[in-house]
Amino acid sequence: MKAAFEDAQAEAAGRTVSVRLVLQNRSRETWLPGSFFVGWQFFDPESERFLLEGEWTGITQPVTPGGQTMVTLSIPFSPEPGGYRVFVSPIDRPDGWAYARGERFFLIDAEVKDGEARVLSSEITTRREMRRRGWRKALPKIFVNPLESIWRNRRLIQSMAQRDILARYRGSLGDAFWTVLNPLLLMATYYFVFGVVLRTRFGADNSRYGYVLYFLAGMLPWLAINEAVGRAPNVIAEHRNFVKKLVFPLETLSVTQTLAALVTECFATLVFLVGLLLIRHAIPATAFWLLAVIVPQILLTLGLCWFLAALGAYVRDLGQVIGFVLTLWFFTTPICYPVASLPASALVILKKNPLFVIVEAYRAALLEGRAPDFGPLWKLWVLSIVIFLIGHAWFYKLRKSFADVI
Repeated sequence: MKAAFEDAQAEAAGRTVSVRLVLQNRSRETWLPGSFFVGWQFFDPESERFLLEGEWTGITQPVTPGGQTMVTLSIPFSPEPGGYRVFVSPIDRPDGWAYARGERFFLIDAEVKDGEARVLSSEITTRREMRRRGWRKALPKIFVNPLESIWRNRRLIQSMAQRDILARYRGSLGDAFWTVLNPLLLMATYYFVFGVVLRTRFGADNSRYGYVLYFLAGMLPWLAINEAVGRAPNVIAEHRNFVKKLVFPLETLSVTQTLAALVTECFATLVFLVGLLLIRHAIPATAFWLLAVIVPQILLTLGLCWFLAALGAYVRDLGQVIGFVLTLWFFTTPICYPVASLPASALVILKKNPLFVIVEAYRAALLEGRAPDFGPLWKLWVLSIVIFLIGHAWFYKLRKSFADVI
């Protein structure tokens, strides 16, 4: 069954939209009453979720190949205000809806306002044409929307990040001082295990101080990434009230976590720089190269957080899985052991790890007095931007259904 739309019109009157269609039989079979119908379905224009299916209207006389028939429909709308998308499509009794098979159908975008329906636009199209047009419209937004959202909600993000940091330790004896003490205790634990007990050393520097500096330089970016990514899968569940009751920019929750984790890294970096001054009596000028590393690090972290936050709303066990993945990620990155200890065959694969590139860049800028290697650095930038954009697009796509699963 293949139907060509010779004419299609839609007019609104009250809460009803009248549709008039002129269809031509382009198939080789005769359309028979009782087997050929025209029907309509309601969809949500934002999420494209199916809402309602209306009655089928059948033809009254056979239509031979090449012949035409006119079908009129009366589509009632709900009194609830809002937008609606209506698919008006031929239906063949054995094959089902024509639009679902890729054939053309009549698309109506309408809205109900003040108890009356109004047709906003109508056209004859296919699902493929709709998807192609949707991609053309969405492509510029993929690049603009994440930055625009962060800038528009910058004060909210700053306020929530500050509250998030203080809320962790409110009522404790150390209060906000734990923001500095926690990373210090974590790094001291790893140093004791690998530096004192296992006596791991980096390069030609066999002193404990040399190991401490190299180890802590690698831990600095890990602190921020581990904290933000580890919390990401549960962020939607933790803020379910924002999802269900408020019109709230949910994408800012992951930005808040990333910013709070970055503050922790900043405090740890200040402590590291003080220690560097005490041990080596100078901070190299190449430390300014950290700016070229921190930006892609933030983009990478935020993209991963958006992706995991959206997925975590549907997969409740994701938080447990991510804990294991982060542990594996840590030990497959040369943070607590030197790169030279890795076999050449493994090094080829591990160098593709973005955290590997970030850690090596930190050490080059802070300890080795040189700029990070350009080759891995520009690849890190490209990968981080791609993950940042994909993570936001994934979050934006799934956020419309959060209220249904939380």
